[in-house]
Amino acid sequence: MRLRRASLADMPVVAALHRTTLRVSLPFLPELHTAEDDRRFFSGAFFEANRIWIAEDETGLAGYAAIAAGWLNHLYIHPDRQGQGLGGLLLAKAMEEEGELQLWAFQKNTRARAIYEAKGFVLVRLTDGADNEEREPDALYRWTRPVTDD
Repeated sequence: MRLRRASLADMPVVAALHRTTLRVSLPFLPELHTAEDDRRFFSGAFFEANRIWIAEDETGLAGYAAIAAGWLNHLYIHPDRQGQGLGGLLLAKAMEEEGELQLWAFQKNTRARAIYEAKGFVLVRLTDGADNEEREPDALYRWTRPVTDD
């Protein structure tokens, strides 16, 4: 598995992975956008606003993480590749780049929440979902790099 920064040319594949992961791994979410909407979003505002790291091997794209100004905005792993440590690999990359990270996770996404908590993220608050477009209750997490005595 290798990690690399995504390019604009990667965005259609990243958008497709995102869509597949939402449909399979988070089936409780409403489908709010078309595949074309996703491609346009990922190739435009999303790409411009984030540093995007992708995890890939000889079979192709396995997952990605999007980081911007102390936020982990996305961390998605293809459903067929979940449980293989790729989320932890991408999360470690984000934690290496930032001294503090915040992220939102849907409350029902207990698998992701357990991973974040195991990596030292602390629950800041729970919401009723009124402020996200899915209208799904979510959880805000924060992580701060521990201070070392070096």
